[in-house]
Amino acid sequence: MQTNLRGRDFIGDLDFSKEEVETVLDVAWDLKRKRALGESHAYLRDKVLAMLFFFTSTRTRGSFEAGMAQLGGHAAFIDSETTQISHGDTAKEIGEIFGRYFDGIAIRQCDWQFGNQYENEVAKASRVPILNMQCDIYHPFQCLADLMTIIEKKGRDLRRKKMVVSWAYAASYSKPISVPQSLILQMTRFGCDVVLAHPPEFKLMPEIVAQAEDNARKFGTGFEIVHDMDEAFKDADIVYPKSWGPLVTTTAKDEGKALIEKYRSWITDERRMALTKEDSIYMHCLPADRGLEVTDGVIDGPHSVVYDEAENRLHAQKAVMALTMR
Repeated sequence: MQTNLRGRDFIGDLDFSKEEVETVLDVAWDLKRKRALGESHAYLRDKVLAMLFFFTSTRTRGSFEAGMAQLGGHAAFIDSETTQISHGDTAKEIGEIFGRYFDGIAIRQCDWQFGNQYENEVAKASRVPILNMQCDIYHPFQCLADLMTIIEKKGRDLRRKKMVVSWAYAASYSKPISVPQSLILQMTRFGCDVVLAHPPEFKLMPEIVAQAEDNARKFGTGFEIVHDMDEAFKDADIVYPKSWGPLVTTTAKDEGKALIEKYRSWITDERRMALTKEDSIYMHCLPADRGLEVTDGVIDGPHSVVYDEAENRLHAQKAVMALTMR
């Protein structure tokens, strides 16, 4: 068990080593057990977390806010649009000043080619940990919850488990690429043979793909990219299909929308789930575009673990906060 996480930032998935992630998971399961038994675990009494949101949120805000309360502290919700952040407060000023007001700063900033840079600029100026609630490159807390859920469902030894991270059609908006990028980085370290499936125009960042390939070589796991959803789903143990925008190909809104519309057939339905193993699990970070990304029969069906996955956001985040903010 690693014990050197106090004061550390958690911005990218690889900021914590594999052994440090294992420590986070051990603490998360202990906190989950304590919550189930009603045992007090106020490890962050009198601590305050700033939650700075540039994008809307449901699960992220709710789980961080509840988690800080359960740890004995307080979470302050800060909306960028209703503060002077929208009128000139710089990243350096936020880091310097909030680093003196608060004991940790959690940020959700997903603007393409800006969000991660902003969080790192805040971190340079801050004397307290910076926690990434999602940026344009990574969604590390979602990925921790996903890993926690997979281990609960499939056991700690994930070697030779086939995990499909797939693009899926959704009409709502051009979504960030941070979830699939975090998944291919983290899961290649934990034994899964990862298959990344997407239409040719929906590539991930080449440097992230290269890091996933390096992880696969280092940890003896599989990593491949395919452009056929049916081929990817065959004999899968875990499927994680979700929409993301063609941001590496184009940032033009109309062109991006046209590319998305080309692939309406990329939906997770009962036929595709029948291609997977009998005991496979369906995952999604939510919200899902029902009837477009996934059918009701799948997301509400026996393979779905989306609500256990959502719950584990709470426990994984509490673990990181308890380890970094004490």
